Amino acid sequence: MFERALYRSDMLRCALCQDAPCAAACGRLDPAALLRSIWFDDEKTAAQRLTAALPCAACDAPCEAACVRPGEVPIRGLMLRLRDEVAPRLEVAPPEDESRLRCDLCGAPLENPFLLSSSVVASTYDMCARAFDAGWAGAAFKTICSFDIHEASPRFSAINGADGSIIGFKNIEQLSDHSVAENMDIFRRLKRDYPTKFILASIMGQDEAEWTTLARLCEENGADGVELNFSCPNMMEEGLGSDIGQVPELVECFTAAARRGTRLPLLAKLTPNVAAMSPAAEAARRAGADGIAAINTIKSLIGVNPHTYVSAPAVRGRSAVGGYSGNAVKPIALRFIAELGQNPALRGMHLSAMGGIETWLDALEFILLGAGSVQITTAVMQYGYRIIDDLKAGLNLYLAEKGVERLADIVGLGLDSVSDTTDVLERDTVVYPRFDRDRCIGCGRCAISCADGGHQAIRLNDRRRPVLNGRQCVGCHLCVLVCPQRAISASGKRVARKQAEG
Repeated sequence: MFERALYRSDMLRCALCQDAPCAAACGRLDPAALLRSIWFDDEKTAAQRLTAALPCAACDAPCEAACVRPGEVPIRGLMLRLRDEVAPRLEVAPPEDESRLRCDLCGAPLENPFLLSSSVVASTYDMCARAFDAGWAGAAFKTICSFDIHEASPRFSAINGADGSIIGFKNIEQLSDHSVAENMDIFRRLKRDYPTKFILASIMGQDEAEWTTLARLCEENGADGVELNFSCPNMMEEGLGSDIGQVPELVECFTAAARRGTRLPLLAKLTPNVAAMSPAAEAARRAGADGIAAINTIKSLIGVNPHTYVSAPAVRGRSAVGGYSGNAVKPIALRFIAELGQNPALRGMHLSAMGGIETWLDALEFILLGAGSVQITTAVMQYGYRIIDDLKAGLNLYLAEKGVERLADIVGLGLDSVSDTTDVLERDTVVYPRFDRDRCIGCGRCAISCADGGHQAIRLNDRRRPVLNGRQCVGCHLCVLVCPQRAISASGKRVARKQAEG
């Protein structure tokens, strides 16, 4: 795990306000922006911005008094921790030059790897324009079709964490409700006003002829690439949406149809509602696709009301299977991206990854598994286009710290470490946990979990501090994961199993 000094848990009550009162009250720096950087794992660049401004040591914290939750967010304390705990660990100064982030999508230049994914966040001219002004490199526009779209209300539901933020998000939304002509007009205006931004036109046809026609129209009206939506879980009637992505023959057929209509880069957007994604991806390549976009949302039901017995969102007493997204799906998305990245039959294809990306660190994980660009929706719906600041700054600083001059140089570096079976893993050594006695508060959560879900290797002494029985410990690290204080970590030293048991 990337080493951090500050976590979201240190500021759980922060509402991440728009036009935050704390910033207006301070007058010397922008505590709201610094808090947002902590939230999005960008604490190092926040620390550099703080130390370049005025310190908070002698301040009477007007920011905390102005907070919409007075007394609940330790703003001054967090600013001091940025200065005292994070700033000393800065290896290099956060770079202002963003040239390291430049990359390409099938040969077309991108200012950075961050795109809006095809959804409501990229569905109008105004929304895309504001995102481009904020710093996003491009957008996969909400899927264009000739269907008569009438959305349900309500159409979103979520699983929330203890702080109220969204962990998993369900939608039953469909495609663009603008006409094809209206969407083509938007493309022309965007390309006129933002010529350096990448416009990825997502399309869905009803037959081969329509796939061809839509692809041709997108090229004629300014799109830079075309994304073929074979994966929408909310368009399953008559062989549409995810029904296509589950049948490689249909993927090949409709990819070929779209290829007949355009010379632009073609990306097939595939469904995760399959055992393996490679058959559909290989079919797309055979038919002329230049890349793969994955994953789309996962078919789901959440939030069954115990009184009405209806799943959320409920529409006049009925609900439906919908698409699940958000940070909860990231491990599943990573698994599919790794599968595609390791497939020799797909070598050279661009992978545009999505699924649970909120921070630059999330994005980095996909890049290390082979993604050349990343797409984001749910985090934007929750936090706004402004997250691009910390996405870019955090990734740029990481590259600078590693001495990497081009993003392309790290694409796929993590693939060799991944196997689709545990049979390859070495099983003759143990890594013991290490306890930080200063951070430990004596809650005993490690002992409870080890006793009831592990190997009965931890007990508390008379000072309520954990004591490890090395003969019982198998190095599973359940205790590391459950500790609320992050006071347990891996020791970093492997011990031969016979020695550990001896």
